[in-house]
Amino acid sequence: MGLADLHLHTIYSYDGTATLPAVLTRAKQLGLDVIAVTDHDEIAGALKAMKLASFYGVEVIPGIEITTADGDLLALFITEKVDAGLSLVETVLRVRELGGVCVAPHPMAGGMGMKSLNAYSILKALRNPEVADTLIGIEAYNATAIDKMSNHYARILASKIKIAQTGNSDAHIVETIGFGATEFDGKSAEDLLSALRNG
Repeated sequence: MGLADLHLHTIYSYDGTATLPAVLTRAKQLGLDVIAVTDHDEIAGALKAMKLASFYGVEVIPGIEITTADGDLLALFITEKVDAGLSLVETVLRVRELGGVCVAPHPMAGGMGMKSLNAYSILKALRNPEVADTLIGIEAYNATAIDKMSNHYARILASKIKIAQTGNSDAHIVETIGFGATEFDGKSAEDLLSALRNG
């Protein structure tokens, strides 16, 4: 079984404090096989982390936590920045054009200025077949969310609509990396993507 943390912030996020070497070192120490660097509306850190990853023995998925008009969205497996402020549907379709996939992070969570997608916006967006083929997961466990009930509601929603569930740290400091993680068959990012697509 592989282990991944798909929601990590670095100093490239306005609210991140961890350097890329610190993130990669911590991920290796914890035995994570795959991580995704998902800074807020920024791709530069993820691209640099990819270049450094082989020195640390951890595979890095490039990503962004995009601020959509409807709430935050994790875009994974993309190497270009996506503009903030677009609707959820427009954002997912742009990620699709770039060859990526999406996960709804901390859905329905409140507090600390979190900009979360609500269940209605997710369900409405999934009516679009191209969105449904691209928005393939819901973060059913966010380790650092203050609103812990939102994890419960996220699991219920994901189970109801039969979509992949991820567990992530949403780390903004080195010490919380790995507090949440996703188990998957295999060890590589390719294996992880296959597992997400298969629910």
